[in-house]
Amino acid sequence: MYAVIKTGGKQYRVTNGLKFKVEQIPADVGAEITLDQILMVGEGESVKIGAPFLAGATVKATVLSHGRHDKVRIFKMRRRKHYQKRQGHRQNYTELRIDSIAA
Repeated sequence: MYAVIKTGGKQYRVTNGLKFKVEQIPADVGAEITLDQILMVGEGESVKIGAPFLAGATVKATVLSHGRHDKVRIFKMRRRKHYQKRQGHRQNYTELRIDSIAA
């Protein structure tokens, strides 16, 4: 069984036992959270599609860790104008493990 969930403005296809990183969620490490913005649930040939979300469908996940991604370096330059700007960014994330999918 798989589901397509929406969190942090992005969509993810998840299955039971999957570990993945999402935008930071304010929850403690080890806490169980419920994701209720489910766009689609499928199992074999049967697929349920929400409009836009499925009513009553939930995905339970466990928070494994919090962290920061690798640095992304930003460099802006205008030729012949003596303009250069350097900047860096590290995005925060939360690592989740999917425990169950309930349609």
